[in-house]
Amino acid sequence: MPVETESVQELITSARFVVFDFDGPICRLFAQYTAQRVAGELVEWLALHGLRELLTDEERRHPDPWLLLRAVDQRHPDSDLVAELEEWLTRHELKAVPTAWPTAYADPLIRTWSAVGVRLAIATNNSALAVRRYLDSRDLLACFAPNIYGRTQDLGLLKPHPHSLNRALNALGAAPSAALMIGDTPADLIASREAGVPFLGYATNVEKADLLRSTGATAVVSSLWPLLRVLRGQM
Repeated sequence: MPVETESVQELITSARFVVFDFDGPICRLFAQYTAQRVAGELVEWLALHGLRELLTDEERRHPDPWLLLRAVDQRHPDSDLVAELEEWLTRHELKAVPTAWPTAYADPLIRTWSAVGVRLAIATNNSALAVRRYLDSRDLLACFAPNIYGRTQDLGLLKPHPHSLNRALNALGAAPSAALMIGDTPADLIASREAGVPFLGYATNVEKADLLRSTGATAVVSSLWPLLRVLRGQM
């Protein structure tokens, strides 16, 4: 058995608490209503309000609306502008929920983990309201509720800050070493490292996998099927 396969199996079998990132490991939120489109609309919104120069040229071309939101927050922290943009992004996330694509094997993995008594939570930079609406649409909300920790208006607490992950651990009553974080970005990995939680990376392509490994991930999977197979072997 390859070393990384052994590492994944050990992470799964030793976890008593599992904290998921949302967009990526559970679903692709902006599958049809794309994140790049949302980022472009955010740039247009700023331009219409005479605030185009709040972003650099590079930022205005960036396809990540959360990066743009944080950029504005860094220049105008705790402002009414940031609060309005955060609410704007939440509305767009809610708009994207009906067309989100479930990550392959995520639904049965979540149900199986819950069925074997592992307690689950979500720590995400997305709106908790959008997360709850998506989970409810998949009949998965009961597997997590009430342990869903999303974006707050203090954008300095977004991952890679471990705030949402620590909130999840505290609510679960979980020792960090008994938990597992599943995420798909370096920010997820850094947050888990800061919180002292073992990390399992999920990457849909070689570039994302290499990025996670270059950030320090030692276990990365391209599918959730191996996780489900390990769990079913324990039942």
